[in-house]
Amino acid sequence: MYEIVQKLGQYWQYPFVRYALIAGVLIALCSSLLGVILVLKRFSYIGDGLSHIAFGAMAVAAVMNLTNNMPLVLLVTILCAVLLLRGGQNAKIKGDAALAMISVGSLAIGYLIMNLFSTSANISGDVCSTLFGSTSILTLSAYDVWACVILSIIVVVAFIVLYHKIFAVTFDETFAKATGMKVEAYNLFLAVLTAVIIVLAMNLVGSLLISALVIFPAVSAMRVFRSFKAVMLCAAVISVICAVLGILTSILAGTPVGSTIVVVNIVMLIVFAVLGKVSEGARA
Repeated sequence: MYEIVQKLGQYWQYPFVRYALIAGVLIALCSSLLGVILVLKRFSYIGDGLSHIAFGAMAVAAVMNLTNNMPLVLLVTILCAVLLLRGGQNAKIKGDAALAMISVGSLAIGYLIMNLFSTSANISGDVCSTLFGSTSILTLSAYDVWACVILSIIVVVAFIVLYHKIFAVTFDETFAKATGMKVEAYNLFLAVLTAVIIVLAMNLVGSLLISALVIFPAVSAMRVFRSFKAVMLCAAVISVICAVLGILTSILAGTPVGSTIVVVNIVMLIVFAVLGKVSEGARA
């Protein structure tokens, strides 16, 4: 145990480790807050679909040799989220089918572009890092961290200020409309937040594993707690703990960061599922 602590102390001296932990904690916190809403509204698939769209945008940015691809990827992902939400209900192809088609198409086109217009000798490595987040979280710059901090603060403040509105829209849109609330505007706001968090989370777990970061903490918290506020707080704590443990384990064991974080989340889900069964038995 002492050797592990000593080794972590040595790693802490490196800026990339501090950057990874700061970004990881903030991304995990935002993902968990949004994840509770998406699970309750049965919109869990949105995170997966938008992550594939973000991959396609990231491939285009790589071909264009952009030194900082976040603005382009963020803009494309937000626009797609807005278009899918606003046009999905009235289009001939409904929202879930349209999202599936666009996400798979973006994934395929992005990979094709990276192969046809390759700017790197290691295409497989670049694709693997983007899809599974194997090294990107450990190569963050100070700019990336500050962008993550600013966007995360915006997300958290928005959730705190609009908590009651979000609660109403999540549980009963019909009643919220009857009270005069602009439900479409809040749904649009949630879609934009989802896009922002998806782009941030790509550096942590990669585009293929983002859904796990969003869904697992929320589902774990729901195994034990029933109130909306308790579930959100618990999901936030679970997500942050899993992110920290996953990053530290990957550094010590040399395992892929994204996959390690997801495995820790799976273990946490099993633990909370057992705790939920025990608590139900005790109440009975």
